[in-house]
Amino acid sequence: MTIAVYPGSFDPITNGHLDIIKRVSALFDKLVIGVYENPDKPLLFSPKERVKLAEEAVTGLPNVCVEPYSGLTIEFVRKVGSKLMIRGLRANSDFEHEFEMALMNKNLAPDIELVCLMASCQYQFLSSKLLKEVAALGGCLDGMVPDHVAAALKEKLSTKPSTVPMRKVEAKIKRVKN
Repeated sequence: MTIAVYPGSFDPITNGHLDIIKRVSALFDKLVIGVYENPDKPLLFSPKERVKLAEEAVTGLPNVCVEPYSGLTIEFVRKVGSKLMIRGLRANSDFEHEFEMALMNKNLAPDIELVCLMASCQYQFLSSKLLKEVAALGGCLDGMVPDHVAAALKEKLSTKPSTVPMRKVEAKIKRVKN
């Protein structure tokens, strides 16, 4: 049985993530979504909340499961019995970051292979960070996240004052459109 691992913070899971998940689940016997518990970035959702949102998002994909993890990703990959890590690529900046991580992981774990899938065109602009900024400002999330994630974002952000300057979000959206 070939097991693949798709690691990430998934804060929150987006339709771009789900696109990669659906495509990968059709290629391998089992796909483990690894929700990294403590990434070095500000998080909106707790690890438990991120796992729950991801589990609900992959309902209906029988060969996909969601597990939290901490520590080195390569150790998690080994722990679940895999030798295959999946990553999604959106743009050139993603490639540079993923390339650096891939070289480090290959140095640490030469037995683990990395497979990168290009994001589908409709999700090239989508990132969890930008999505949270749009949600914080009350923007429309249609087509960007599953409905339950949009509801969770709305609930979470309704209790948290927005600190995102409008000009910053508008500039990012304008850059993406151009």
